[in-house]
Amino acid sequence: MKTLVCTEPGTFTYGEAVKPELTSDHAIIKIKRIGVCGTDLHAFRGTQPYFSYPRVLGHELSGELVEFDNAPGFVKGEAVTFIPYFNCGICIACRSGKPNCCVNIQVCGVHADGGMVEYLSVPSRLLVHGEGLTYDELALVEPLAIGAHGIRRADVQPGEFVLVMGAGPIGLGTMEFARIAGAQVIALDVSADRLQFCREKLNVAHTINPAEVDAVEALRQITNGDMATVVIDATGNLKAIEGGINYLAHGGRYVLIGLQKEAFSFSHPEFHKRESTLMSSRNATRQDFEHVIASMKQGLVDPKTYITHRVVFDEVGEHFESWLNPANGVIKAMISQHDDE
Repeated sequence: MKTLVCTEPGTFTYGEAVKPELTSDHAIIKIKRIGVCGTDLHAFRGTQPYFSYPRVLGHELSGELVEFDNAPGFVKGEAVTFIPYFNCGICIACRSGKPNCCVNIQVCGVHADGGMVEYLSVPSRLLVHGEGLTYDELALVEPLAIGAHGIRRADVQPGEFVLVMGAGPIGLGTMEFARIAGAQVIALDVSADRLQFCREKLNVAHTINPAEVDAVEALRQITNGDMATVVIDATGNLKAIEGGINYLAHGGRYVLIGLQKEAFSFSHPEFHKRESTLMSSRNATRQDFEHVIASMKQGLVDPKTYITHRVVFDEVGEHFESWLNPANGVIKAMISQHDDE
């Protein structure tokens, strides 16, 4: 079968590999869609933490279930996605119901080879039913679940102001699930185009561009002086992370979804006087996946909104680097195995 390997930062190489054989407690998926996310882009740049080369990228995946062992309720030929965080099941995190931050986690496409292949073997226990959704929709469940998990971590309540920093795919999904939770959503980004997308496609009422206005003052006006009771970073940008504390209401929660390789810092007095809560949000759980799928089926989220670029598998190598350029307006690039699928 054909594979696409990121052999080193900035380099993709097509190759051939043996189709995986069915093993105990595993399933084989014929990959139909591969969503390209920030993790993939950072890996290509060489800026992704927890990463080594060579690596087959891809963890936003959907496909046809062709073989399986020990997957009750599944049938051959059905459309599926899966939870791409391969957890050990025995560590303190797994025993505490937090497999998303397993001590020994192997994330598909990050720590283990991912889905830029024709067929992929995954643990059967991580399969997720397609529930009648399309392959496009199913490939977008995972990135949306990242945002849904962050909102659940923050325990967002109806009516409160939630500021999401970063209007990339993860930030956009975070905004969607903040809205579904009943929050008043505020988007912050330095891209006017991304903020326009928030207003027009996601109906985000409040947007702030810190390159054009005093963001603290703008936020103060929107929140009637209270500031945001929840601030979520979805940029992974060091400057943004360090500045986010200034947007937080007293008693507020600061959630880091974006990931930064370097150490970050901010004023202890600013953090302390607010009695702030700081937390990270890593990956997602089956509960989040199910919440996303239910929201899609209810029409609360339209995942097709996010897909701005499409290519077939054989063209990925020639297009991938262009997706790094903000001028190309990429929100979500979707890869199909064939142009007739």
